[in-house]
Amino acid sequence: MVENEDVLVNVSGGVGLITLNRPKAINSLTHSMVNTIAPVLAEWEADAGIRAVVVDGAGERGLCAGGDIVAIYHSIHADGGSATRDFWYDEYRLNAQIGRYRKPYVAVMDGIVMGGGVGVAAHGSVRVVTDTTKMAMPEVGIGFIPDVGGTLILSRAPGNLGLHAAMTGQTFDGADAIALGFADHYIPHDKREEFKAAIVADGVDAALAAHAVEPPPSNLLAQREWIDECYAKPTAVDIVAALRTHGGPAAEAADLIEGRSPVAVCVALESVRRATKLDTLEDVLRQEYRVSCAALRSHDFPEGIRAQVIDKDRNPKWSPASLAAVTPADVEAYFAPADRELEF
Repeated sequence: MVENEDVLVNVSGGVGLITLNRPKAINSLTHSMVNTIAPVLAEWEADAGIRAVVVDGAGERGLCAGGDIVAIYHSIHADGGSATRDFWYDEYRLNAQIGRYRKPYVAVMDGIVMGGGVGVAAHGSVRVVTDTTKMAMPEVGIGFIPDVGGTLILSRAPGNLGLHAAMTGQTFDGADAIALGFADHYIPHDKREEFKAAIVADGVDAALAAHAVEPPPSNLLAQREWIDECYAKPTAVDIVAALRTHGGPAAEAADLIEGRSPVAVCVALESVRRATKLDTLEDVLRQEYRVSCAALRSHDFPEGIRAQVIDKDRNPKWSPASLAAVTPADVEAYFAPADRELEF
């Protein structure tokens, strides 16, 4: 097996076990981690002795908080984002590999699961959340746009729930994750180890039968009426105006959106809408790769990272400065072909 201390790879009783192992960074993904996981999955898929794969994260804080955005910031300034483009190229290919995996791929989405963490989990065939799950596609908060195949799931969510999640970047719990289509099964947090042991001992189906429980009601699903109505408006400006008019939790959503990067919000809206017309995960990942590469050239993405994790002043200076100032041409530019298109 490939040796990489950031990813623990083991086989037990015919089950391949992958543990993301950067607990201090909430298991944030790096390029070397992606390049460790992909060949291991390919090897296991071809190995008749492996009957299932289980992916989880080390520590108590979560499966994975996303990509390493500090590394991305330094790449933008050191090499014009070249290293980051290479990382995404391989990461998105891994997302597609997971999506078409021919064996049970069990993702244990405990604790924080955001961005790239969604990519290594939510395209698997058996997606498990717990009572501690805190999931989000929070990219618009740093001037980026949901990626890793996330716009496919967001575009297939009931009604306009996916647009709400994409444009606010709001965190949602395990029950909401199931309602949105990011997960399938709900297992108590304190039964995780028993669940994994049961997969090894008895197989995936038996482990689910023994440990999966009925999820609590989805808070997000309960608010679908105003979400569907407000997010049906044609532009981000119109959506925010409708949310303000509605008031209550809708006005809180408007506040969230107006605190995000205006151009990223508008591109996220367009990305999810375009994803509804794309047929496959690979098609969506190709679109996302174009959008992500464009974000590297933008003002807002490095500025968003700077404000969040470099200077930590939490005071990004967005450009354009408001949703009303974002033009259709600004949005369209994000969908232009990349210098190297993503291929599978």
